[in-house]
Amino acid sequence: MEKGKVDVLLGLQWGDEGKGKVVDVLTPNYDIIARFQGGPNAGHTLEFEGEKYVLRSIPSGIFQGGKVNIIGNGVVLAPDLFMEEAKDLEKTGHPLKERLYISKKAHLIMPTHRLLDAAYESAKGKNKVGTTGKGIGPTYTDKISRNGLRVGDIFEDFNKKYNEHKARHERILQSLGYTNYDLSEIEKKWMEGIDYIRQFNIVDSENVVNKALNEGKTILCEGAQGTMLDVDFGSYPFVTSSNTICAGACTGLGIGPNKINEVYGIMKAYCTRVGAGPFPTELFDETGSKIRQLGHEYGAVTGRERRCGWIDLVALRYSIMINGVTKLIMMKSDVLDGFGTIKACVAYKRNGEITRDFPYNIEEGIEPVYKELKGWNTDMTGMTSESEFPKEFVDYINFLEAELDTPIKIVSIGPDREQTIVRS
Repeated sequence: MEKGKVDVLLGLQWGDEGKGKVVDVLTPNYDIIARFQGGPNAGHTLEFEGEKYVLRSIPSGIFQGGKVNIIGNGVVLAPDLFMEEAKDLEKTGHPLKERLYISKKAHLIMPTHRLLDAAYESAKGKNKVGTTGKGIGPTYTDKISRNGLRVGDIFEDFNKKYNEHKARHERILQSLGYTNYDLSEIEKKWMEGIDYIRQFNIVDSENVVNKALNEGKTILCEGAQGTMLDVDFGSYPFVTSSNTICAGACTGLGIGPNKINEVYGIMKAYCTRVGAGPFPTELFDETGSKIRQLGHEYGAVTGRERRCGWIDLVALRYSIMINGVTKLIMMKSDVLDGFGTIKACVAYKRNGEITRDFPYNIEEGIEPVYKELKGWNTDMTGMTSESEFPKEFVDYINFLEAELDTPIKIVSIGPDREQTIVRS
């Protein structure tokens, strides 16, 4: 029997590239959809049939019947937020319990992790990272320091383990002078979430995934956040706490690197960033505001205003390189429909020198070198094939493909599932 294949889909910028919509569009081609890292700080927005959904922990393949969805070991899970999300989906008629599997090795975000998140961020003063406050960082910190509480623990002497971890966290909070809090309500809901999770298929997901591959099944790995937020290769320290790159799919699901086939890299036709951290092509003028308004650039989970700027090809080339991207997917092309001129950063100027390589530090002294292209000034949102694309948009695609040395295979021209054009 021919072995199955694994394709990976991930963001190439600072997150918010539109991964949820693309996973939903691609899901019919796969048997299993699996999340491999991140937590409920990352919202994946999907729109179809007049409805809008925001997924935080549940894989974006959940809406397609008959598909197995897996929350992998690399994910950190907040039981109370997961319960809210799952119950909301069940109300809309999407059965979850037979479709969703959760790894025993996924780590649990405790209520005290959120307190630690706030305490650590407060202690940083002016050097804040811009965390969402969901407890992601402290949970991954516990994981790395071998102090974590995992989903599999809920079946073995759980209350004792929970209280031991909670007591340790409270000692840390006390040492930070962070003592004015009341856990009673959130803890009650959190424990309800634990009971709710017990109703799902709690599995050794690495075995499930590899047995499926041996049976010839296909898997799509869904990343959260974006490459430039990777804890190793992103704009450190303004990053998330996990590996958002392709390698994270191997460690976050237990898949051998030789199993990976296509790597889909998702980017916007421009660039955005949420929270603190460097952003070389950020626009502080009316153009940046216009992109934000037209693109509805506000966080799906937090509602935070996103910073907007022109596309950064230096950062994109870097992301494509470290992920081994084979195919590009360009989102929100329609947001640029009304611009007479479009800019693309092709290099950085630093200390008088021009470089096309992404440097160690982009926090200061970086001046983007732009190439100007003619805009298309055409409403593309109703188009159904690439033959309808205006010449200037085709020129933009060709320019990007040449600069990035990677084909753009899918173009999104609106938020709906149907507004997605696959290029030949």
